[in-house]
Amino acid sequence: MDRAEAGRRFCTLLDPPATSRGGVLILPPFAEEANKTRRACMEVGRACAAAGWTVLLGDLAASGDSEGDFATTGWQDWVADVAAFSACLRTETDGPLVVLGLRLGALLGAAAFDTGLVADGFFMLCPVSSGKQALTQFLRLGAAADLGAGDASKIDTRPLRASLAVGDTVEIAGYALSPAMANGIEACQIGADNTLPKRVAWLDFVSSDPPVATPAIEMLAAKLRGSGRTLDLRLVTGPAFWQTQEIELLPDLPRQVTSQLVSLLEGLT
Repeated sequence: MDRAEAGRRFCTLLDPPATSRGGVLILPPFAEEANKTRRACMEVGRACAAAGWTVLLGDLAASGDSEGDFATTGWQDWVADVAAFSACLRTETDGPLVVLGLRLGALLGAAAFDTGLVADGFFMLCPVSSGKQALTQFLRLGAAADLGAGDASKIDTRPLRASLAVGDTVEIAGYALSPAMANGIEACQIGADNTLPKRVAWLDFVSSDPPVATPAIEMLAAKLRGSGRTLDLRLVTGPAFWQTQEIELLPDLPRQVTSQLVSLLEGLT
């Protein structure tokens, strides 16, 4: 796919074996988390396609195999990519459309809905709901790079924030973070005020066994339900696979996603 003003985007399109039930647009996480979860995203995509969905996995600007310079890429460039990916997917299927966002991909999906994206359902997979918190964690990673083991208490993100505030790009874990990207992430959050679809699915991994919702999960779930949305929240016990040192094998994840996807669009397909 070619966005003339921003270069070419690499997309993987997975077709169902028969008539399409609808479209699933998969949005990846941010930075190193995208690398850690590339296999999981592809396995989920293949399972959705096998279950009858037309699936599009797109590499955002300056990531994966897409063109662009990460140092000059901003959050709104990625929001525009989501709109372009959605438009492309709609040319491939007449059925309902679901946006499935993993980690920061869920936050990006919410931002796209707030700028006019229309879909029939929103699937949040282990979502990052606070852009401010996500940016702080990423900046802490950069601030900690020059510290020794056991110096976590000395981590100070203020110098990095000061550089971003005057328009400088900062280097973190091999990624040149631009002010346009940092400011865009920080300004976003998922909550009742977003223009999300009425149908929302949420699948999350927790460490407790049996799985129990954290206070943060309970709070956001209550806000989404209180806004009149139908929310299907499911929790499973499992690792934080987006940040483990080794690539996690998640044999049950594709089945879990496809099962919840059917419930999300019940009555529309």
